Amino acid sequence: MNGSELPGGLELVRAFVNTRELETGADLLADSRGLQAWLTGHGLADPLRTPTEAELHRTTDLREALRAHLLANNGQPLGADAVSTLERQAARSGVTVSFADGAAVLLPTAAGVDGALGLVIAAAGQAMFEGTWPRLKACPADNCHWAFIDHSRNHSRHWCAMNVCGNRQKVRAHRARRR
Repeated sequence: MNGSELPGGLELVRAFVNTRELETGADLLADSRGLQAWLTGHGLADPLRTPTEAELHRTTDLREALRAHLLANNGQPLGADAVSTLERQAARSGVTVSFADGAAVLLPTAAGVDGALGLVIAAAGQAMFEGTWPRLKACPADNCHWAFIDHSRNHSRHWCAMNVCGNRQKVRAHRARRR
């Protein structure tokens, strides 16, 4: 696997989590139209149906719960609320196991936004089954939390970009030692 390839549906999960950029405050899912645009842009929803405010709220809750799981993949503690959010949305999406072509695949049975969110959850679950999930991480820098794939041989990559977040942390640690 080269640096540009992501195993399975991890790219969908990464793209979903990265709809919010903490450092700049940019949020592609800031409103229902943004959610509709993102879902249709990824082939996950009907472009003619505008999501409701409740669906938008469930979507952003799921995004932040997945971000918490990616931070946990990078050594941070995982709160019970992040787990329960994923479980609640998986149930609402009707995620089930389908057996096709000799393989088990997770698929949502719900339609609309809940079905689209189910595809994101199914991609995460499939990656967990396949063992690729630990490679998807979130940067631990408080102003970043950007999702990235760890392509290092021993899964030791810590920062989204060593020349940005990693360097900032090194400078902070150096200054703290000098004090």
